[in-house]
Amino acid sequence: MSAIALAVTDGWVVAKRNLTKIKRIPDLLVFSTVQPIMFVLLFAYVFGGAIKLTGVNYREYLMAGIFTQTVAFGAGITAIGLADDLQKGIIDRFRSLPMSRAAVLIGRTTSDLLNNLLVVVVMGACGLLVGWRIHTDPLHALGGFALLFGFGYAMSWISATIGLSVKSVEVAQSAGLIWMFPLTFLSNAFISTNTLPGPLQKVADWNPISSIVLALRDLWGNSALGQERGHGFPARHPLLLSVIWIAAILVVFLPFAISKYRRAATR
Repeated sequence: MSAIALAVTDGWVVAKRNLTKIKRIPDLLVFSTVQPIMFVLLFAYVFGGAIKLTGVNYREYLMAGIFTQTVAFGAGITAIGLADDLQKGIIDRFRSLPMSRAAVLIGRTTSDLLNNLLVVVVMGACGLLVGWRIHTDPLHALGGFALLFGFGYAMSWISATIGLSVKSVEVAQSAGLIWMFPLTFLSNAFISTNTLPGPLQKVADWNPISSIVLALRDLWGNSALGQERGHGFPARHPLLLSVIWIAAILVVFLPFAISKYRRAATR
């Protein structure tokens, strides 16, 4: 069996182990779905009546941002899970087994991707209840979800690097999430970047969250029109920029996470 095939096979075994843990502790899944549902309801009903956009209902405009925020925050589970395995010595046990060295990271990121899938299904049902609809054809709709999960998977590798760089679960929980807040809120996830001051507007337009969100809105037919759409290259080519961001994150953090794993497993 080739090294790649072995890594995939062993990685799936580790992924099933992580999914079994969620099955045994259903609170993990419950609480990971409560927060995004709260965001949908709060923004849809509390702020939705106050925010007016050209060419789109705010509740439909909102959902792409909530979906993107959800998978980004969901990637934080990767950091917590790896830090927990390191602290409990699980990684040392894996190293003593005849398995691929890449299997732990592949399994962790894969299981967290599947967890995100379940959360997004619940989110989608909640979005439909508040009035969200997809106005494009099935191919574009599926393309949007593929882009969403691709971004979530890329973010898991950033979180994996963080989880392998810290020495406790508590630190991983804070470090894995705290940087997500400015990244998410300094974007077009909830409001148009047109409302931000000049320098912040530039940062928000080029934010990877903004690119993903705008690409999803285009693919699902939920985009605002005119200046409320955004500015410059990011507004004209959100899908291209999103793919570039995903590829760049994987190119940088996938080998970085593997390097951190090798060091962390020997400390």
